[in-house]
Amino acid sequence: MNPQIVAIGGTVSASGSTELALRAAMASAVEEGASVTLFDGDYLSALPHYRSRAYQAGDGGEMIEAVRSSDGLILAAPGYHGTISGLVKNALDYLEDLARDARPYLDGRAVGLLATAYGDQATMSTMQTLRSVVHALRGWPTPMGVTIRSYPGLFSVDGECLDDRVRAQLELMGRQVVRGARGLSTALADAA
Repeated sequence: MNPQIVAIGGTVSASGSTELALRAAMASAVEEGASVTLFDGDYLSALPHYRSRAYQAGDGGEMIEAVRSSDGLILAAPGYHGTISGLVKNALDYLEDLARDARPYLDGRAVGLLATAYGDQATMSTMQTLRSVVHALRGWPTPMGVTIRSYPGLFSVDGECLDDRVRAQLELMGRQVVRGARGLSTALADAA
């Protein structure tokens, strides 16, 4: 089975550590045999606030359909003021469109999580928020959740992670998403 993984996250800066870390985790998932669809900071920043006056039916439709047909996800959020950014929170709000599906929200999906910030405290509180959101949406967070204290020189100009420990954690989390997606898909098929 080649799992379909959806990666959601980033900031308004494509060269930010959140998006670069997300891409590194994605690469690991691809090496493990998954197909990965990315909804990055550029995509997320174009989404109007969910169900606001600016919202129109069909907004975020590509992302919702990708999640609907996915086997797993990777979510990446920067820590802003001790929690996930509004950009990522708004994207997660769009998952409400999956509420009435036969497989609601993130049910039966492995979800890898990563949080970045300039301080350790913010990375941990952001990770706790991501885990709480995924549990509320019935997803299965992977055992490895990656918290990254961002600093200049963490990534090369080409986007390569230059910190061996961080790179190993991102690779492990990417593999766990794929393996978890395979296991959960098998269990769902057996139960049907």
